[in-house]
Amino acid sequence: MAEQHTPRSLIVTLYGAYGRTPDESPLPVAELIRLLGALGVDAPSVRSAVSRLKRRGLLIPERTVDGAAGYVLSAEARQLLDDGDRRIYARPSPRLSDGWVLAVFSVPEAERHKRHLLRSRLGRLGFGTAAPGVWIAPGRLYEETRHTLRRLQLDAYVDLFTGEHLGFEATDRAVARWWDLDAIAALHEEFLAAHEPVLRGWEERNMTEERDRALERNTDAYRDYLFALDSWRRLPYADPGLPAELLPENWPGERSADVFAQLHTRLRDAGLEFVQRPLTAE
Repeated sequence: MAEQHTPRSLIVTLYGAYGRTPDESPLPVAELIRLLGALGVDAPSVRSAVSRLKRRGLLIPERTVDGAAGYVLSAEARQLLDDGDRRIYARPSPRLSDGWVLAVFSVPEAERHKRHLLRSRLGRLGFGTAAPGVWIAPGRLYEETRHTLRRLQLDAYVDLFTGEHLGFEATDRAVARWWDLDAIAALHEEFLAAHEPVLRGWEERNMTEERDRALERNTDAYRDYLFALDSWRRLPYADPGLPAELLPENWPGERSADVFAQLHTRLRDAGLEFVQRPLTAE
């Protein structure tokens, strides 16, 4: 499936990359339109996406010091982005000795909407399905899972356990049942197909000759970085980060993580220079 960078997703990615200022100052609507315009999103689409994010309680309208209309992140949105940082930018070295965390849940029929929410949230945390009502993930996800379920007030329906897989099926074969590894690998391959050529292009650019074209370079860096981040930030949730010995040969996850890490190192700060460019300089 081809990548789809929706306006709403790009706004969330923009705030995650550049919108969390220490003073929590609002980002002017005009700036949002400029920054999303560089990604090919028109102003009406930006305003529509912002309205949806506001209705969801993720963005809060607030005036800038100059009186311009703007938006800040809600406390919930900031927490979600802070939690996401640990997944998106960290490169853990998973070990089989870390064990597993099990989530066993039971939801009354009268509250079945919470059953759907629970399954959806566990799936988004990277859990696989070991059996009906029994979900499993690498042990290192225990704290994040506990924190997330409590924040969503779902903890009353769930028991969490940690432990080892002792059989009877070989663990690597069991893992292939618990997760759809082919689908996860396809996501990594899709990311690589879209963004590995971008990295190679930046490696071939003559940065010395581009010193007098800083604006163009920074604009390109900003655009390429935001698109890569918008694609990548979902992958560490779809892929729980399983130990290498449990994965098929030639697993593409490490390669895609390396491509993103190099793009982040190479482009993030140059993109920030574009973000911080005053509107009057346009």
